[in-house]
Amino acid sequence: MWLSIATAVVTILLKITAAWVTGSVGFFSDALESVINLVAACVGLWALKLSAKPADDNHNFGHAKAEYFSAQVEGSLILVAAAAIIYTAVSRIIDPQPLEQLGVGMIFSVVATVLNLVVGMLLVRAGRTHRSSTLEADGKHLLTDVWTTVGVIVGMALVWLTGWEILDPVVALLVGANILFTGWRLLRGAMAGLLSEALPLNEIAIVQQFLDEFAGQHGVTFTSLRTTSFGRDRLINVVMQVPGDWTVSHSHDFADDVEAGLAAALGGAETIVHIEPLGVETTTGPMWV
Repeated sequence: MWLSIATAVVTILLKITAAWVTGSVGFFSDALESVINLVAACVGLWALKLSAKPADDNHNFGHAKAEYFSAQVEGSLILVAAAAIIYTAVSRIIDPQPLEQLGVGMIFSVVATVLNLVVGMLLVRAGRTHRSSTLEADGKHLLTDVWTTVGVIVGMALVWLTGWEILDPVVALLVGANILFTGWRLLRGAMAGLLSEALPLNEIAIVQQFLDEFAGQHGVTFTSLRTTSFGRDRLINVVMQVPGDWTVSHSHDFADDVEAGLAAALGGAETIVHIEPLGVETTTGPMWV
């Protein structure tokens, strides 16, 4: 995240310079998105530090959901930036302004694009490695910014070649629409996490496969499987029905094996196993079969 902050500062300077030199609303809209990147990275750094704190008396499941707050802030800021870009673009369509030194401005933007591309790829890789929605969201935002800048550069190149200055605000409008979509996607993902959405289907399939194999080997049955995630942490809740003549100690040993096995299969998970005797009908019924 510190790398993301540093990159945002550098790209803001480059893009503002490009906008100032050329007078292009397209370059200005691109610079405004980089300002959002900087604010989002700062909020993301705070969220990561908070989410890393261990569980306490007031937060029994830890602080990992702070990462969803970061994604909400970033998505909201993106929507504000998109509105400002669209407003500026419409104003420039109504009142066109001449553009200057487009070649110099494009050089600054190309350098900024390369920086965002490299750092964005690093952040996405780190986010997937550490299961951090904040790192991955920030990385994807930077990669979106790359495509935004590429679009602006192409638009400015066309203005430079054709002399059609109306293309400048048109490109800015397209940038604003793209940013609107990015902000909506980030907000949707954050809301899904806050609403305790189940784990992705591919991870649920891994859980179900392990439980099926374990049940076949040990003569037990699993029902009422429930899953969710808290930031980078996974939570699994399942009922294990065991033969009625098993002792509490023996059943507990098998529950420990299930918890350890699921953690290994998923690369980390907290599992709560509720034990019942075979043949007892559960009140909730299975969620996934």
